[in-house]
Formats: sequence, structure tokens, C-alpha cells
Amino acid sequence: MQKKVWDYVNEHRIFEAGDRVVAGVSGGADSVCMFVLLAESVLKLKLRVVHVHHGLRGDEADRDAEFVRKLCEEYKAPFEIVYRDVAGYAKDQGISMEEAGRILRYEALEMSARRWQEESGKEEERPVWIGVAHHQDDNVETILHHLLRGSGLRGLSGMQPVQGNRVRPLLGVRRQEIVEYLKGRGIRWCEDSTNGTGEYTRNRIRGDVIPYVTRYVNERASENILRAGRLFGQADRYLRGQAKQVWEKHGRKDEGGVYLDVKGFLEQEPVIRSYLAGYMLELAAPGQRDITARHFGQIEKLAEGSVGGRCDLPGKMQARRTYKEICIGIFGNKEEGEEDKNLERKESGCGEEENIVPAEMLKRAVKGKNMEFQVFPREKGKEIPKKEYTKWFDYDKIKGTLSVRFRRAGDYLVLPGGGRKKLTRFLIDEKVPRELRDRIFVLAEGSRVLWVVGYRISEYYKIMEDTHTILQVDFYGGEAYGR
Repeated sequence: MQKKVWDYVNEHRIFEAGDRVVAGVSGGADSVCMFVLLAESVLKLKLRVVHVHHGLRGDEADRDAEFVRKLCEEYKAPFEIVYRDVAGYAKDQGISMEEAGRILRYEALEMSARRWQEESGKEEERPVWIGVAHHQDDNVETILHHLLRGSGLRGLSGMQPVQGNRVRPLLGVRRQEIVEYLKGRGIRWCEDSTNGTGEYTRNRIRGDVIPYVTRYVNERASENILRAGRLFGQADRYLRGQAKQVWEKHGRKDEGGVYLDVKGFLEQEPVIRSYLAGYMLELAAPGQRDITARHFGQIEKLAEGSVGGRCDLPGKMQARRTYKEICIGIFGNKEEGEEDKNLERKESGCGEEENIVPAEMLKRAVKGKNMEFQVFPREKGKEIPKKEYTKWFDYDKIKGTLSVRFRRAGDYLVLPGGGRKKLTRFLIDEKVPRELRDRIFVLAEGSRVLWVVGYRISEYYKIMEDTHTILQVDFYGGEAYGR
């Protein structure tokens, strides 16, 4: 057993001598086995143990925590217990209990690893590894679970021995081998009573599906499932590379979410569309596991549908179809017709210079962007510049103080003929995506807009035959604004 584990570790180059490992130990046979093997390794690994108390099984959970604490005392390994409200988190996030437990466990392990990394005070060549005790049978369950819930090739490839800083040294052995090893050495472990119930999907796959196919379909079913997983993994890596190339050409990401050009998306083959949807979801919510092929299909259908379409996704995310893009993120429920009312509510009680966006957002948006102003007499015959980010205005018509800001309630543009158009309606008519409208700069005199940067200027302030003095404004706004 020991030889088999360490041959697997060496084959996949998981550890080097003296590596630091945060081991997730629940008290079950698998994690106890992993801990003992790592603690007794000739590689002299440095270990810290994290036990996550889920707050679900009452006295039984307390028993497990105490068992792990005593085991760590025996091996003189630092021990940390982390309490998490899994049920509350699952309800708040709208996800399954299984998924909530997985997220919170990894969160606790990652936090411990980060603290250890920071303690050294310098950048280490080797990361702090997070050791988890998945074995071959877990991998078979994972592949089947992903197959039955509609995952793509990535899910069907199963778990890997090294994924980022997470390592699985037991992935080359079966559960039965682990149990026999512990019994042979007289090492005790704890049994989780929920493992024997049909409450969780994995339990049903483990207790019903795998035994059935092994008995009635093929006694080597588990081996064949693992072999298929390796083939799926090879195909997945190739297709992910292809999708990433498309994303780099047509996609973007910012604090509001992820965005992909609809035309670029629809030009792709169906399998690449699916991978692009998956790539976007991974960028929007890294590690989210309640995503299935059904959600990829929803996003593709959204792209093929009409502007304004939307669909809900796990983790309180939403996908939306704008004029030019598919957008994925956590958005408000604001409708087009409600924008003016929402702006007015934000504006209520504010002074003239109040922004309708948080101050921190304004600071981030202004960083690296400049407006330069010059005032000079008009020279007859000098041509008005046609540049998109250099504009001339009739300086004599400006009576108040100018401000550079984001839009707010009451803003308007003067149109040819003297009519007015609300800035909100102008942005809608120009097909500016809703999520971008609060980040477009305007040059304004009170509520009267001189210039919607990147779009148009007000008719009222244009240079006329009787203009005597010119205000020239140059905007240097970075890539998003073209200069």
C-alpha cells in the first residue's frame, strides 16, 4: 500500500523533500490514511491539519473533531478546527448542501495555506500544498456524477493528482486498499453516519449505481470509467485551448462581470460555443460546481435570442443578452423603463456635484484618464477637428461651472432644432449596454450635457458662424475610450 501510494506520488511529481502541506482531515478512513502516510514519509514533509466542523451532525461531529485533535497530538502535528454553517451558506447561496460543504472546506484549507505562505515573509519557490484524500473510487463516482448531471468533457475527465495547489496522493489506490491498510496497522478512524444514507447524490452513486453496473454490466466497470476519464481529459484540454483563443479575441472581464461579443460567439462550432460558455462561467464564479451542460445550453440559446433576454444561473448569477454581448455576473433586476426612477432616487437630496456611483468606483474609473482644456480665439477658416476624442465647443455659451462626471438624473442633450433628449434615452437609443451606462464620462454644465465622451456633443454648444472663443477639450481615457 505504501509503495503504491509513493510510486503514484513520484510518477506525478507531487511532493519534494521538505514540502509544506495543509492536510484536510475529517476523521474518516481516507483522510486518516493520507495523514498517517504523509506524517511518516521519508520526505520529511511539514504538516498542518485543518478539520472543518460543518455544524450538521451534532455530537457525532464533535466526536470527529476530538478524534482528529488527539491524532494530531500523537504525531505532534499542528491542528486547527474551523467552524462553518454549511446549511446556512447553502440556503443563502441557493446551492446544494454537498456543494456548500465542498466550497467551505476548500475555503478553510486555502486560508490556512495562505497564512502559512505569508509567515515566511518571502516568496517561496514551492507552494503550500493542500492535501485532500480522494481515491480511485471517489474518482469513479465523480466521473459518473458529472456524466449524469450533464457536465462537459472537463467534468468527465474526473479529478487530477495536482490541480493548482491541491494534491491528491491517494488517487492511485482503491477505498478497500485504504481500509485494509488501516486495519492491518490497527489504526482507528471515524464513520460519518450520513455516508450510509441516500441523502446525498454521491452516496446513491456509491451505494447503488456502481455496484449494479459492476454486477450486471461489467465487473471491470470502474477501470473502464477511469480509462474513459483520461481520454475525456485529453480532448478537454485541446478544446479548452481553442475556446481560450476565441475568448482572447472576443471577450473581456471587469468588476461587473464577463462579456463576450455575440457575433464572435455565434460564429463558432457548437462544441466551442459550449466551451466558451463554460469559460465565461469559470471566470465569473471560479470553483462554482453546480454548473451543468444545461446552463451552457441556456447561454447559447440566449445568444441566439432577442436583446434583453436573461436566464438565472447558480450562485445568484445571471446571464443577459445585450445589443452586442452576452453578459454573465451578479446584476440588479433593473429594467430599461425603471432607470430614470432609480437615478432620481439616487439623486434625491444630493448637491450638484454628487456622483450617482460610489466614490471608490469613480476613483478606479478616473485612474489613468485625463481631460485637457484650452481656450483660444477663433481663427476664420480654421477647420473644426473631426477626431472622436478632441472636441470644440462655443466657449461664450458656457455661463456656469463645468464638471466631468458620470451621468445623473435630469441630464439631457440639446438636439438639432433645439429639442431635448434625456441622456438615459440617448444611451438606450445608441444601444449602450445597461451595465456600461454608469461608467461613461460626461462633460456637463449643470444638467445640460456638452459631451457624452465617445458618442456625441450637444447641438447647443457647437461652433457657429458667430462663435468668437473656442473651448478645446481632449480626452485621454485609455483603451476603453480609444485614446
